[in-house]
Amino acid sequence: MKRAVVALLSAVALLATACGNPLAGGGEGGSSGDIVIGASDVGESLLLAQIYAGALRNAGAKNVTVHPPVGSREVVVKALQDKSLSVVPDYSGNLLRYFDKNTTATTSQDVYAALKQKVPAGFEVLAQAPAEDKDLLVVGKQLADSGVRTFSDLGPRCKDLVLGGPGQWSSRWKDRIKQLYGCEFKEIRTTDTGGPVTVAALKSGEVQVADLFSTSSTIAANGFVPLVDDKNMFPAQNIVPLVAKGTLSPAETDALNRVSAALTTEQLTELNVQFTEEKRNPLDIADEFLARNGLKKV
Repeated sequence: MKRAVVALLSAVALLATACGNPLAGGGEGGSSGDIVIGASDVGESLLLAQIYAGALRNAGAKNVTVHPPVGSREVVVKALQDKSLSVVPDYSGNLLRYFDKNTTATTSQDVYAALKQKVPAGFEVLAQAPAEDKDLLVVGKQLADSGVRTFSDLGPRCKDLVLGGPGQWSSRWKDRIKQLYGCEFKEIRTTDTGGPVTVAALKSGEVQVADLFSTSSTIAANGFVPLVDDKNMFPAQNIVPLVAKGTLSPAETDALNRVSAALTTEQLTELNVQFTEEKRNPLDIADEFLARNGLKKV
């Protein structure tokens, strides 16, 4: 757990050192100004931000910087509104729920179509990637071997089980999982957002069910078993760039759309393995992804 935290903090420090303080001078974007790319404190977001930055530079953009973790989605949206950020990698389902709390869309196509309609003036979403990183409920092998393989299997057992997940899990999913699956957990314990605290809690038995992410390298590494969400409680979460409108030129927009077209779930999972398990430099990982997918100048 400590190694994972140290790796993440090292990556953040590296990004900060490499990029300076891009918010100091604002970011009007486009061909005449800075392009400032934001990222959350999740390693995957940092990797995507570096991929976006490399693709934009290869498309001829100048003064492209990656800002270290910028905080919650509320903070990110405000920064995009005032154009201190130009673009951030985000997840279609969560972004739609942020702009439309009453949405019922769950599939990739429906979520993306609804998102394009609901995104407020001043923002735009570019093409979504085939790559998806969505919430999963995972359990240990012993519970899976006892017959818990789907959310429906889990439902009747929830009263005896503790769930570990992010702080907002109860407000987002407690009522929904009860409605769809009849699941009321014995306790919902705040661990972290799909990170080392959640993994350690499931490994130790402190929690019996954990909310992780589908591209997490820790699932296979620890022998965890992902449960099938057989009634689609969790919406699709395709990778999508959220942009402050007017900050990117057509060529820059096309560069990010080409990144999205190339990015698959399998590749995203491998990128996470390289960063989390192999402790590779995120700048090198991004550079290799761009070269492998023909997105880098020769």
